[in-house]
Amino acid sequence: MSTDKKRVQFRASNRLIDRADALAAVLGKDRTDVLVTALREYLQDAAHDDALTQEIAAAYYDDEITFEQLKALVGAEEAANLRVLKQQLDEDFIDEVADA
Repeated sequence: MSTDKKRVQFRASNRLIDRADALAAVLGKDRTDVLVTALREYLQDAAHDDALTQEIAAAYYDDEITFEQLKALVGAEEAANLRVLKQQLDEDFIDEVADA
C-alpha cells in the first residue's frame, strides 16, 4: 500500500460523524482511521459488485475514466480484460463504419 497521502475534506451529517466518533472510541482509534477503513472496504466491495463493475466498464468505454482509474477500481487483471474488450469494440465499430 502506498504511503503517499492526500488530504481531503468533506461534509457529512452530524449523526454519521457522531457514529464514526463512537466507533473510533470503542476501537481505540481516531475518526480518520475509521473513515479510511470504511472507505477502503466500500471500494473493495464495489469492485466485486457486478452491476457497479458494468457501470465502471461503461465509463471506461465512454472515455469518462482513464485506464489507471479503471485499474484502481477493478484491479489490474479485470482492467486488462476490459481494455482488450474496448479495443475489440473500437475495431468492430471502425469496421462497421468502413463497411457502411
